[in-house]
Amino acid sequence: MKPYLFVLLAVILFNCSEQNKTSGNYVIAPFSKVDTLAINDWWNRGKNPIIELKVDRDSVIAFGLYTVSNNTLKLSAQLYPLYPDETRETTLEIEEDGKWKAIQTRKVNELGWSALFRVGNWDDSKDVNYRLRHGPNAVYTGRIRKNPKAKNEIALAALSCNSNKDRGLRENYVRNIDYQDPDLIFFAGDQSYDHTEHTAAWLKFGLQFRETFRNRPCITIPDDHDIGQGNLWGENGKVSKSPGGPDGGYRYHPEYVKMVERCQTAHLPDPFDPTPIERGIGVYYTNLVLGDIDFAIVEDRKFKSGPEGKIPQQGPRPDHIRNPAYDPASIDLQGLQLLGDRQLRFLETWGKERTEMLKVVLSQTGFCGGAHIHGGTENRLHADLDSNGWPQTGRNKALKLIQRANAVHIAGDQHLATIVKHGTEAFGDGPWAFVVPAIVNDYYSRWWWPEDEKTGAHPNPDTTLPWTGDYLDGFHNKISMMAYANPESRSQGSGYGLIRFNKESATVTFECWPRYEDVTKTGARQFEGWPFTISRP
Repeated sequence: MKPYLFVLLAVILFNCSEQNKTSGNYVIAPFSKVDTLAINDWWNRGKNPIIELKVDRDSVIAFGLYTVSNNTLKLSAQLYPLYPDETRETTLEIEEDGKWKAIQTRKVNELGWSALFRVGNWDDSKDVNYRLRHGPNAVYTGRIRKNPKAKNEIALAALSCNSNKDRGLRENYVRNIDYQDPDLIFFAGDQSYDHTEHTAAWLKFGLQFRETFRNRPCITIPDDHDIGQGNLWGENGKVSKSPGGPDGGYRYHPEYVKMVERCQTAHLPDPFDPTPIERGIGVYYTNLVLGDIDFAIVEDRKFKSGPEGKIPQQGPRPDHIRNPAYDPASIDLQGLQLLGDRQLRFLETWGKERTEMLKVVLSQTGFCGGAHIHGGTENRLHADLDSNGWPQTGRNKALKLIQRANAVHIAGDQHLATIVKHGTEAFGDGPWAFVVPAIVNDYYSRWWWPEDEKTGAHPNPDTTLPWTGDYLDGFHNKISMMAYANPESRSQGSGYGLIRFNKESATVTFECWPRYEDVTKTGARQFEGWPFTISRP
């Protein structure tokens, strides 16, 4: 062959190879203007501020998430976007007698780039090493822990609000959580703050936190920012047409919402009732029994009514009440929903089962107006309709079922750590609740700061915090505030919660750790007001 023909052939082969990589068959997303960095011909996008998506192909498996419940393993593999010529299959292997054994191969969904493995008859009495494989070289390894039911104390780490104002790694959190070695980790929502680019932001979240859940079970549930909205009143899946979503429903294409929920929740135990809501959007509310602790996982945004057009507007926005003279009963109208009838039936059923166990409800946000100042010290709100303090009737129905189950409530979202004893008919007749702080709290801080700056009745005698005791929130809900971590606290009030469940003494201890505290060092201190221990009723 003549030299110039050899060169020409080499150029043709090279160009064909590149063409296969960049213009082969791929799934065209049913939505536009969202997730643009990771769909369709994603490789033609330029650099972005979130994360590099064009990784080495031996690193294409980003992370895995798993739970084991009722002897069923569910493990979700999260991949970076794949080129058209790459296989869409990924394989789960487990280690047996020092050798790796492939047990399942699953297809990767090109919307969100995740794949779900489901293994029945799982032996949860022993630790099992696993690895995920894609193609010839990509490998991700982890460990599926045995059920810790022989332990007397079960620990849960709880986090939320991973603001994109800080895109750095989360080394402090990883070091502290792995050192404290909880049995389960819970991310309560807003793992992504990039609204219309969930896949890239979700991958960034995984890069930041995967060492906390590589070797332990993890619960993740999406909140409003994850599905692309500043606030969410889901109203059973209807279309939201109002800026900010106060009319209720979801702003973006249902397949985008389904993609977000698939990536974040597919590894959770099967839902209590899998019937989809409007437009085919799924549900994931369920329960997980781990270490003989029974965790209910609730979707407290999905069925909630939006305020716009339903109640009198009392401020510059349909969801912000600025008028302290308004009548709270005027907004607690018949027909308004909070958790919805389906989830109330779930909580009622769940509360009657496994009554010998300590019980916990996990959700996105708190069931009261637990902050007076939002975003900046000049922005005092009398009541925030984005909180689960409204509608009051729905709030009280939920709290009575949680109390009837003798459960505690753990949530996030508020950018303000608090411990509250709820009241429905009277102060203190409801469940205890711990809202954990934000991972990053310099984006939208909140303050507990009563306008009269007076201590409530029956204050917490074990803290120097000035404003504890019995209060009415802006909806006239009864709450007993026991601890709070305003932004003037260490680490600007950012951090995480650690909850210890002692089965023998039937006690629960709430711990709250500042972001920049090193728990591996002697003398490490929690936020003022923590730790706080309660006894099961």
